[in-house]
Amino acid sequence: MFLVDSKLATRSLAPGKKVYGEKTASVDGEEYRFWDPYRSKLSAAILNGLKQMPIKPGSSVLYLGAASGTTPSHVSDIVGKNGFVLAVEFAPRSMRDLLKVAEDWENIFPVMADARRPQDYKKFVEGKVDVVYEDVADPSQAEIMVKNSEEFLKKGGHAMIAIKSQSIDVSKKPEEVYEQVLRAFGAKFEILQKMSIMPYDKDHLFVLMRFR
Repeated sequence: MFLVDSKLATRSLAPGKKVYGEKTASVDGEEYRFWDPYRSKLSAAILNGLKQMPIKPGSSVLYLGAASGTTPSHVSDIVGKNGFVLAVEFAPRSMRDLLKVAEDWENIFPVMADARRPQDYKKFVEGKVDVVYEDVADPSQAEIMVKNSEEFLKKGGHAMIAIKSQSIDVSKKPEEVYEQVLRAFGAKFEILQKMSIMPYDKDHLFVLMRFR
């Protein structure tokens, strides 16, 4: 990650290509893609003071809820050619867009599957991953994270989740939903940081955890 003209950016693995109409800049012959925090919860968390960024060059990342590939493409830029991003998405239309992104960001491996059923894509993962990242609009967000971490995440590896209160229970206050989800993680995770991503997105809690 870099600051270019005081804005968050990643060095592009696919110069000349764009994913969501993002602006780019050239610095010393390298192309950088500006990372829009209004389009990416991870970018919003970083700008709001995420204290530790476990996704690094060479990291292996299981990305749950990859959608059309906006944030996965930036994660791809970060992990570089020696890392990989297994991008799980359930919606056919989003998967079509994600496949196009993966043609240019070649370390992204798209898998059309239900994140609630990690056994369906177990065959695509060799060993354990460094990071599980979840951005899934589903009432069972906590269960999805626990199942996938137990199956794929290294002990001591990191989990990152954007808890969407309105997708879990619209009848409760967001704070009540957050506490409910955090309790569901129990003793399996050490919570390192939890934070709002306002003003970029409302009714979300971004959480960084370590898998015990």
